Amino acid sequence: MWELILVMLERLGIIVTVAFVMTRFKFIRHLIEKREISPQNQVSVVMMFGFFGIIGTYTGLTVNPEHATYLRWAIELGEGEAIANSRVIGVVVAGLLGGWKVGVGAGLIAGVHRYLLGGFTGFACGLSTIIAGAIAGYFYKKNKNNRIISLQTALIVGMLAEAVQMGVILLVARPFDQSLRLVEAIGIPMIVANGIGAAMFILIIRNVINEEEKMGSLQAQKALKLADLTLKYLRKGLNPQSALPTCNILLNEVQVDAVSITDKEKVIAFVGLDKEHHQANEEIKTVATKRVLREGKLVIVGSEEIHCGVENCNLHSAIIAPLKIKDETIGTLKFYFQSEKGPSPTTIELSKGLSTLLSHQLELSEVDRHLELAKQAEIKALQAQVNPHFLFNALNTIVALVRTDPLKARKLLIALSHFFRQNLNGTTATETTLEEELKHVKSYLEIEETRFTDKLTVRYDVEEVAFSVKIPPMTLQPIVENAMKHGIKQLKNNSEILIQIKKLDEFVMIKVKDNGKGMSQDRLEKVGKEYVESVKGTGIGLYNVNRRLEMMHGAESALQVESKEGVGTTITFKIPMY
Repeated sequence: MWELILVMLERLGIIVTVAFVMTRFKFIRHLIEKREISPQNQVSVVMMFGFFGIIGTYTGLTVNPEHATYLRWAIELGEGEAIANSRVIGVVVAGLLGGWKVGVGAGLIAGVHRYLLGGFTGFACGLSTIIAGAIAGYFYKKNKNNRIISLQTALIVGMLAEAVQMGVILLVARPFDQSLRLVEAIGIPMIVANGIGAAMFILIIRNVINEEEKMGSLQAQKALKLADLTLKYLRKGLNPQSALPTCNILLNEVQVDAVSITDKEKVIAFVGLDKEHHQANEEIKTVATKRVLREGKLVIVGSEEIHCGVENCNLHSAIIAPLKIKDETIGTLKFYFQSEKGPSPTTIELSKGLSTLLSHQLELSEVDRHLELAKQAEIKALQAQVNPHFLFNALNTIVALVRTDPLKARKLLIALSHFFRQNLNGTTATETTLEEELKHVKSYLEIEETRFTDKLTVRYDVEEVAFSVKIPPMTLQPIVENAMKHGIKQLKNNSEILIQIKKLDEFVMIKVKDNGKGMSQDRLEKVGKEYVESVKGTGIGLYNVNRRLEMMHGAESALQVESKEGVGTTITFKIPMY
């Protein structure tokens, strides 16, 4: 008997393997958590546990009560032979996890298989296997309100089901004296082993899932912590001032050796190991980083792909993850490692999550920036409506014309009225036509031309086919105003502004050109890219115009500024024809 107990317990190693494999299936996890599963998944569970019961049969020991012998891994039974097995474990676990339907279904599969193997206990063992599923289903119903099956319940039900099987063998299998000798030989070993096996099966499944849930919880907790720590920086956008503290936080919280963040062109922050020769402001050199920027997918690279020019560099592998805003990759997040084996799967998944998290924060920064731009645009537009400098100059010009040229004065009043009406509309509308924008500009320039008669000439080169194109309101006027206030600020004779609108294939090209004083290279690099306050300007500023164009039509519509001191300035942008 003791030999049989030891051998049966030895076979429980198979249970450990099967239990672990089952934790890989999502519907098994749902069963553990007492969640409903679909009828299709119920069928899968029945077949899986039924198959497990069949494995329990084949891994049993062939017993001959007449000769008191045991044979291992036998798959055929003689008339006087039976099997000491762990078949009932799969059936009991099926019933405990899925209820009587699942338990009886698994018992039916394993039981019919056992009956077909033959032996004098074939029918009794097959019948008792089905009964075991029903018994487990009864305990499932009693414990339905509990989230998990206790180990005590699994142990008791496993032992009870096996005890019932011994009883059925005594009642059904014949000859009785042979059945009695069989039960005396295998009864206690099978009751003990299968009870322990059922409890062990539940324990393994539960522990594996609990450990994975705990790990997932820790990763989620870490991600939330990092989100809280980095949010205040990344809400300012992707720049060196936000990237450096973000990298420091990630280096302290994530098990990596170095962290780097890049934009589309260069490294904007690097912290950690070997920072002496991996420095910020270096251009992106690695093919892998360029591939991530191009394809927007995470990659894992070795030392040969890091392309470090320093011979004794300690960084031998890296994860490069994309940073995105609205599906457009705007930079990368890099985690470096000393190990040549590369990062663990957990670190890879964490990197994916962090890149997504940081991308969401960058999207929030973009939303904040757009809201701020809209707010600034509205404030500036309201200021333009009541700008005393422009208004007083216009009124003084009209007053001077009232006596000398009343018709001209009337025309300027109409132009001034139209100008301010368009300004008011621009504070509420989200888009307007190019035709309306051009009318707005003409109203403004008509007043300015009258003020500077014989000094300012405005030329129009316009194709009317483009008039229906949609653009953000108050786009052209600030550009023209910039040419007036800054380009030809000190008006001289032969000062000229050219406004050109041309259709080019699927785009409309809009150009505003002046022959004024131009601007320095330093200012040229900032215009349209940074918000530059202007003391004398009355429009919403080229930066806001540029941002609103990009918001409405994308980066292809951004302002293109060309300027040379003493020659003049040309501002061009494109609008798609749709």
